Amino acid sequence: RFNRSIDEQTGFTTRNILCVPIKTVKGEVIGVAQTLNKRTGKFTKQDLSLLEAMTSQGTLALQSAQFIERMQAIRRQEMEFIDVVSEVTADIKLGSLLQKVMGEATRLLNAERSTLFLNDEKTSELWSEVGQGLESVQIRLPNHLGIAGAVFSSGKAINIPYAYADLRFNPAFDKKTGYFTRSILCVPIVNKHGKVIGVTQVLNKRGGPFTGEDESRLRAFTAQISIALENAKLFADVQNMKNYNEAMLESMSNAVITLDEAEKIATCNAAGLRILRVSPAQILQKPAAEFFAGNNAWIHEKLKRVGETQTTELAMEAELIVGEDKLSVNLTALPLLSAEKKRLGSMLMLEDISSEKRMRSTMSRLMDPGIADQMLAGGVDALGGKNVMATVLFSDIRGFTTITEQLGAQGTVALLNEYFTLMVDCIQREEGMLDKFIGDAIMAAFGIPVGHDDDADRSVRTSIAMIRELWTWNKQRVSEGKLPVDIGIGLNTDNVVSGTIGSKKRMDYTIIGDGVNLAARLESACKQYGAHILISEFTYKQLRGTYYSRELDLVVVKGKTKPVAIYEILDYHTDDSYPQMTDALRHFRSGLMKYRQQKWKDAKSEFGEVLALNDHDKAAKIYIERCDHFLANSPGEDWDGVWVMETK
Repeated sequence: RFNRSIDEQTGFTTRNILCVPIKTVKGEVIGVAQTLNKRTGKFTKQDLSLLEAMTSQGTLALQSAQFIERMQAIRRQEMEFIDVVSEVTADIKLGSLLQKVMGEATRLLNAERSTLFLNDEKTSELWSEVGQGLESVQIRLPNHLGIAGAVFSSGKAINIPYAYADLRFNPAFDKKTGYFTRSILCVPIVNKHGKVIGVTQVLNKRGGPFTGEDESRLRAFTAQISIALENAKLFADVQNMKNYNEAMLESMSNAVITLDEAEKIATCNAAGLRILRVSPAQILQKPAAEFFAGNNAWIHEKLKRVGETQTTELAMEAELIVGEDKLSVNLTALPLLSAEKKRLGSMLMLEDISSEKRMRSTMSRLMDPGIADQMLAGGVDALGGKNVMATVLFSDIRGFTTITEQLGAQGTVALLNEYFTLMVDCIQREEGMLDKFIGDAIMAAFGIPVGHDDDADRSVRTSIAMIRELWTWNKQRVSEGKLPVDIGIGLNTDNVVSGTIGSKKRMDYTIIGDGVNLAARLESACKQYGAHILISEFTYKQLRGTYYSRELDLVVVKGKTKPVAIYEILDYHTDDSYPQMTDALRHFRSGLMKYRQQKWKDAKSEFGEVLALNDHDKAAKIYIERCDHFLANSPGEDWDGVWVMETK
């Protein structure tokens, strides 16, 4: 039974051993006492009895010391818990509070990640602004789905020691992020009224699964911070409403002026300062009778009647004198009342409908509103030629000739008007510029006349919206017995020349350049690849958002010599239109890599997997045909994977 390796490691020589158990008064063994090498002779039975007697006397002291140590550890843990709760609940900002709560939950339970989901009663969704260990993003999911939804709905905690062995766990998120979930602990957050307001979820405890003690600690922690969460959420709602109201007032083109009960001017938005041509110091805290005097005294009379009658006063196309100028305005004066219907003051709204505004309204119907604004601000010269970075969009209706033959002239015009209305709305929602209609085609640009940091993303979001709007419209058309409409979209980002081009009698604001031509070529290439949205590598590199996409090919378009990588955007698809898309994209990427390595059989197998998931994937069919061709006709070792497009 003796292990000589210990002596070999330490250099000590063990000659004889005396070892006895340490027992409690109840006979429970809590340790052992061992003595080595009696100095004279060997250990005797009397030595054994003596050591047993000594250990039995010391047992009580040992137990007391252990008990005191445990109590001290528990006290330290509780004090630390109290300090953590005090520090966390002192924060009233929801974003930083969520960050602190999830950080402390992760630390307290020695886990890898944690996420705190709050319930949004308006949308019936669980949401979180940040996931510990993930990028700062907002996550939203229905409050009845998944493990978090089950805990929120039932109000009962769920502890899963082995995630992949539990049917309630959805591995799709792991598959998407590359993270491996081993264990999960999810507990409800209950407020003082017993209502579940959210859930806290922690993942992957280091050193093994989560225990019952972990669950108790997390429950206690969430119970303590529930009030702080509700307070922070209420503060965030109030702050958001305040910011929303202020932003709304500042973004309005109409003047909004509020007055207190004493008829002193309390606030004036940016439009009001601009229309009245005053600084804040010249108008704020001024009596209305003093500010609106002389030729503008009629405004004060309106405000007096509002105060007396507590009813709204209107004036249409009234004259307002500002300095030496006369403005034409629509005026609305109305009372401000509290929730208890008590008078707080009054509000004045002024809409400038002078000649400049009427001209802008007229011009905006004939051209892009942004261009109209520039022309009014600086004249036609403001639209002179300049180089700008922009993303160009081309779209075209597939099989339009066949459609026109069936519809006739009037039917074709009616279809185009309805179609263009839907598409232009998508473009203008993202502040794109509609350049022109070319028959049934649309040319638009993002970054002109006003550039944004995310113009490439705006163009992609517009394209996705165009396809979705089109599909919705097609459902209505098919239900009415009409032919559906299909389109292709090409996007390219490049330096282009923008400006007014034409003759002295007729001019047009447009863009020209190679970047425009490439966008048109990509739109045409949609037919060849069976795609709806194709973008160049230059647009792809500018994207900030994440979209379902795939590199499609490396091509030389008609009229060019340098190859360009092209990508297909697939974000508009649903599970019905493209089933198991994530798996298909994975196989397609693998197939493209092997194709460029000239591993034709392996590439063909991967593209075959794509078709097995979605037999309508035309791009996969094209690559299978290419693989068959190259199996029979090797392209040679210097082949660079570039495909030359022979058509426009």
